[in-house]
Amino acid sequence: MVDIAGIKMKNPVMAASGTFGFGEEYAELYDLNKLGAIVTKSVTLKPRSGNPPPRICETPSGMLNSIGLQNDGLEAFITKHLPFLSKYSTPIIVNVAGETMEEYAEVVKALSKESKVAGIELNISCPNVKKGGMAFGVDPQLTEEIVKKVRPLAGKPLIVKLSPNVTDITVIAKAAVNAGADALSLINTVLGMAIDIKTKKPKLATITGGLSGPAIKPIAVRMVWQVAQVVNVPIIGIGGIMTADDVQEFLLAGASAVQVGTGNLVDADCALRIIENLP
Repeated sequence: MVDIAGIKMKNPVMAASGTFGFGEEYAELYDLNKLGAIVTKSVTLKPRSGNPPPRICETPSGMLNSIGLQNDGLEAFITKHLPFLSKYSTPIIVNVAGETMEEYAEVVKALSKESKVAGIELNISCPNVKKGGMAFGVDPQLTEEIVKKVRPLAGKPLIVKLSPNVTDITVIAKAAVNAGADALSLINTVLGMAIDIKTKKPKLATITGGLSGPAIKPIAVRMVWQVAQVVNVPIIGIGGIMTADDVQEFLLAGASAVQVGTGNLVDADCALRIIENLP
């Protein structure tokens, strides 16, 4: 049994936001009850169509994405996706994003009324949106301000997802915890770029995007270790986890649990296989 700020999980392996959708597709492949927890795709106040294509491309040992938080909004999540997820005993953690602090606050307040929602993951670190997103997560003052604003509204454990695109992640981590974060998720994707040498144009329509996959694992392990030295809240490690050995590496660095992201896209059974192979 793993306990993340009061969220009880049967194992430390969670499905990461963005690569697992709302679980419907993966439910056709295996029993979602076997997961430690499911972190939903980002939910925003209003529907978002996301960024223009192309918005994903493969890179050595990883991938770049610039999805832009595409989702069908808070109302659709509560009426359509949450009832589906409610069929499972696996804790549901909802990733929340927005363009303004007021939007974050409104979404958090609404989700806190839903009994099936076990926790909220505050996404202040997405590098693929022009407003909100990473703008909050790279500034310790803004990080503290937004966490303080939503903390009283969140009647659930509040997990803050941190960006690696900063000079010193420990400063941001301490700001989030001081403002009331119950746990931290790290890391989100690393800002990157790829160019097609045949067309001489960037491979993503937005030019830059978020790098994920095994290529960023050493960065993630290092940042988890750094943050574990300065905070006393549970840490959820994210970044290039493909095997049970990867999970153990993050736990040794100071994480209490992990999230599998890009691995789900490489192998749909990745998270399940990891759980089965954990010692």
